[in-house]
Amino acid sequence: MDDFPNLPTKNYFDIRQNIRSGDILLCSGNAPFSNMIKQVTHSVWSHVAFIVRLDFINRILVLESVESIGVRAVPLSSYVFDYNATGKGYDGRLMLARHQDLKQENIPKLSKTATDLLGYPYNTEEIIRIATRIGMNALGVNNSEKDTTPQREFICSEYAYICFKSIGITINYNPLGFIAPADFARCARVSGLGFIQTESSYSTAAVAQQPVEYV
Repeated sequence: MDDFPNLPTKNYFDIRQNIRSGDILLCSGNAPFSNMIKQVTHSVWSHVAFIVRLDFINRILVLESVESIGVRAVPLSSYVFDYNATGKGYDGRLMLARHQDLKQENIPKLSKTATDLLGYPYNTEEIIRIATRIGMNALGVNNSEKDTTPQREFICSEYAYICFKSIGITINYNPLGFIAPADFARCARVSGLGFIQTESSYSTAAVAQQPVEYV
């Protein structure tokens, strides 16, 4: 995939122990809404989220803003094995990445910002505004000014942007004046760690042999 060529695909059970709080989850989905985001942002990436480890209960959570739901926290394992309670993994590819400037001592502040925003709605209208901006740019109309009005609704990349900015890590907005999943992937300080296999890559027997702690 673009931005991370030649990176390996790793077994979730093998990569799990090396995942850190603050790691970035990039997704390339195949659903209609995901395809729309990829088209309007000219990228393979349709979604971005980040990880918080809760080692005291041995859980790894994804914090994200998703359409029709808003800001939420779900186990990373649900992406791999049972996305949105469908009984199968995420329909697309998953990439784990890491920002080189992230310090573990900043994780409490990152986590606080992220959890304070739980339940905030998804901003579907922003995707329409992004598509409009791209269309205007294609027609030669310069309309790249970013709206800095405080929001209570977020697309996935805005939510991740605000959370990382709270600890002094800024992902640059693209020239059209919005933040997209691709901007996280293209950041020079973000390194890919590998793709994560999803449920279709595992046999039922292999999953059954794993302890409950894998979530």
